Amino acid sequence: MIRKATIKDISRIAEILVFVKRMNYRSIFHDDSVSFGEIQVLPVAEEYSAPEILNNIWVYEAEGIVKGLIRIVDKEIVELYVEQFFQGQGIGAELIEFAKSEHDANCLWVLEKNTSAIRFYQAHGFNVTDTKQFEEGTPEYKVRMVR
Repeated sequence: MIRKATIKDISRIAEILVFVKRMNYRSIFHDDSVSFGEIQVLPVAEEYSAPEILNNIWVYEAEGIVKGLIRIVDKEIVELYVEQFFQGQGIGAELIEFAKSEHDANCLWVLEKNTSAIRFYQAHGFNVTDTKQFEEGTPEYKVRMVR
């Protein structure tokens, strides 16, 4: 079931964000001081409990466990993460289809080197554009995708 996130979901949201980001981005950024120093569960939980962030998050919950999340602002998918243990089970697909059907989501940004995410988004109707920009504070580019 996909539902609006609540303050009770914050610790689980923070866990998913921290661990999935570590798994997916460490090989791109090669910066352990960020992966294991700056990215910590408690500060992420505090940041995401702010109403301007929490009010834009929906979670995928099954069997009483939050397994994934999506953050949508206006018609842009800002974040989509699925807990590593539950990837490959269609959760990401359900979240992105929810964003498209319920929020008319039509764009997103993705790290240029995150080829598996790019393939995933392409499979769901998004196309890479020529628009790119630096990921803030890094030498890496992110690319804009639209549908």
